[in-house]
This record gives sequence, structure tokens and C-alpha cells, in this order.
Amino acid sequence: MSAGSQVGAYRIIDQIGEGGMGSVWLAEHMTIGRRAAVKMLHGEYSGRQEIVQRFFNEARAATQISDPGIVQIFDFGTTPEGRAFIVMELLDGEALDRRLARVGKLAVHDVLRIMRQVASTLGAAHARGIVHRDLKPENIFMVRDPEVPGGERAKILDFGIAKLSDNAGVKTQTNAIMGTPQYMSPEQCRGSGSVDARSDVYALGCVMTALITGEPPFVAEGQGELLVMHLQQPPPALSSRVPHVLPAVEAIVTRCLAKNADERFASGAELAQALATLITSTSQPPGTPILLGPQSPTIALGPTTTLTGAAGQAATTVAPPRASRKGLAFAIIGVLAVGGGIAGVMATKGGSPASSGSAAPAPVVAKQPETAPVPTPAPAPAPALPTVETKPAEAPPAPAKVSIAITSKPASAQVFVGAEKEPRGTTPYTLELDKDSAPIELRLVAKGYAPKRTKVVPGQAESVAVTLDKLAVAPARSTTPPPADMPPGNSDDTMNPFARKK
Repeated sequence: MSAGSQVGAYRIIDQIGEGGMGSVWLAEHMTIGRRAAVKMLHGEYSGRQEIVQRFFNEARAATQISDPGIVQIFDFGTTPEGRAFIVMELLDGEALDRRLARVGKLAVHDVLRIMRQVASTLGAAHARGIVHRDLKPENIFMVRDPEVPGGERAKILDFGIAKLSDNAGVKTQTNAIMGTPQYMSPEQCRGSGSVDARSDVYALGCVMTALITGEPPFVAEGQGELLVMHLQQPPPALSSRVPHVLPAVEAIVTRCLAKNADERFASGAELAQALATLITSTSQPPGTPILLGPQSPTIALGPTTTLTGAAGQAATTVAPPRASRKGLAFAIIGVLAVGGGIAGVMATKGGSPASSGSAAPAPVVAKQPETAPVPTPAPAPAPALPTVETKPAEAPPAPAKVSIAITSKPASAQVFVGAEKEPRGTTPYTLELDKDSAPIELRLVAKGYAPKRTKVVPGQAESVAVTLDKLAVAPARSTTPPPADMPPGNSDDTMNPFARKK
């Protein structure tokens, strides 16, 4: 294979990369001019049916899933020389393993944003009966997309060892261990044939751990030791590596990494919903319950489900002063620990028995029937309302947050806020601010370009795009000696205060 070769309807332009089993080439459609990437198996592997089958498995799996997080497949087949190939979408961006190597670890809000996208795309695959089985940072590629929060979209790569439940011809054999040991589920480590969507959920738990802490949950020198860890050893708590991580984030990761597949999220779609709820709840006032999906009772959130003062009062107004109803208050409080939304319903029902127990309005109804409906309900709610409405909240609501996506041309410019001497990160970068905070000044710096400043007003701007100006190249100094009659003040030595006349 070389530049100018033809693969299907595409002309090869240049080689992009090469691995142990194949190579990747930049190509262009000869009729419409669309550029693409061509993956080509090496000749020695194109004759091995099981490898070719797995190679084409990637194309079959990807074409069955309709989701923007899946790489588009344009064509696949075999060249006249017998080389297996796949023509796919050409991506411009960065794989997460490269980003980890560059920055060490990611901010938690960026991890939640990226993983929600990945889990949502996996949900589309799982709905088609497709299990990826090799999810890892290397197979998650970030590309620019101004239409999504953060200005970038996650693309899932390499469905080469995916399990397609409706096509026995491309399944891998039972008891074959497939995947990358650092990110394999316990059932994969056993070589079990019953690998399903929950295996991908476990792998995403490993990926989230790696992105937040800088390394996957289990690290060992030998693959056998890693397999045993996944099978037997409890995963380390996120808080043991990142002390200030939100308990709700740790709860989601812990559930993903459950040894028993039944205790995990059932699919990528369910995990995506939990992550979306968590992302929303982190910008809500304290006390907002964080729900983890239909199976959330299997994970105890503890202090993350805060019982506010108002919620506690609502529960106490439910219990009448009768011994037979005493157990109801404790039942309501127990329900609040799972979902605070039930408290308001029960408090409303609690007002009715209190009003029915008032005997004072009865004589009034007998003497003046025409006015009975008006005064009767008035005194009933008086005892209950003050306990709910007059007690102040235990904590002021947290200020609303806004996210501002910062991009630049060229990319990878350093982002400084105000007079800070250390950059917050590099573009594309998402900056979180209080919605009501004062306007701030951003400074973008890139090598070879003039720094540029811009002001941002939180709550008004959702994105900022900055184009840096390339620094002009200084003109070469003239080597022609000045005329003999030129005054000394006009000589080139004036431009260099450190020059010395001989």
C-alpha cells in the first residue's frame, strides 16, 4: 500500500499510523472528494479467517447503531490483493488516554459530562443487542462539536471484539478471555459466555476511576494478578484517592464496579440517566435528592441525600396526636431518605384529619347554614402551617452555576482567569462560574501567537471563541555597512545598547 493506490472508491493519500496487525491511511473519495480513514489489515493477517471476521465485526457493529457517538462506516471489504479494509469517518481530536497522559487526571465535572455521552451512546448499542467488551480511555475519542455542552463530543472506537447477540457468525467463542485486563469485568475475567451490557457498565466504572484519579481501580504488573483483583478484591474507594470527591459520584462508580452484575446499572442508558441527574443536581440547592435510576435502592447514598429542615417539618405534621398513628411519621422519614418528593404529598394529606377534628364550627353551621362553607375551613390549617413555613432553612441555597465553553484558534491555548499566574487549562476548556458573579477577564496564551484578553459576563455568555493573532517574524538585520558619512546616532549600534564600538 502506498500513496496513489486505490481502495474501493477511495484514493490513498498518505499513511496516518501503523500497529502490529494493520495500518491506517488518509484517503479521499475519487468522485465526491470526501476524506476518510482507511484501516487495512497486514497481509499475513488477512488470510486468517478468525481475525478477518473480528475485523469486519467492527464495521457490522457500527453500522447497526444510529448515534452521533459512533464512528461512521462508509465501506468495508477486501482488495484484489486479498487485504481486508474498512473505510470510516476521519476524526480530528484526541483520545482520552492521550489526554490523561497530558494532564494527569480530569476535573470531575468534565468526567461526568464525557461519561454521560459515552453511556448514552452505549445505551444505543445495548438496545441493538451489541456489547462492546473493550471500553478503555484509548477507545474513547474526543472531537470538537460546538452543539454539545463543553464543545466536544465523545466517539466510541473499536467494536472489533463486540458481541452481537443476533448474529452467531461473529460471536467469539465461550471461555475466550477478550478485552483489556485493566478494564475487564469479573465475568470477562472468568471467560464467561454470559457477557452482557452490564459488563460494559463495569468497564465504564474503571474508566471513570482512571479519569478522576489518574489510574484504573486495579494496578498490577502481571495480567493474571489483575484478573484475580477484578474477581476477588473490592475496588478502592474514590475518596481514598481523591479526598473531596462528591459522595454521589463515588456511589455511582461503586455501583458500576459491583462484582455481582445484578447490582450494577442494567445498561448504558440507565447509567446515562443517573449521570444526567447527578449533573443537574450538583447545580441545585442543598437538599435536592440525587436519584440513581430504577435500581437505586441497592446503593446507600448516606449523607448525599440531605434531609432539609423543611422536609423534616413536613414529616412531623403528618402524625396526629394519637398513639395508633405514631409509626406513620417514622415511615414517612424513611421514605424521605430515598426520595424527598413524597414528603409534600404526605404533608398535604396530613392537614385533613386535623381540620376534621375541630368541633368549634358546628354551632355556627346550625344557626347560619348559608355562611357555613366559608368559616369552617379557616381555623383548621392554623396549627400546622407555622411549623412548616416559619422555620428558616438550615442552609442558604447554593448559587446557580453556569458553564462557559472556551475555544480558540489555534486550539490548546492556555486559559488564564483574571490576574492568576497559573493557567486553568487549555482549550477547548469549560469554565464553571456562579451565575450572579461579576464579569471576569480571560487571557489566552499560545506559543507563537500574541496573547489576547476578553471579558465574560456569567449568565449571558455560554461560549467564547477567541482567534489569536500570529506573531510577526522580525525582519532580518541588514548586513550592509552604513555609509561612512552617516552620523553615529543613526548606526545599527543604536538599536543594541549592549554593543561596543571597536
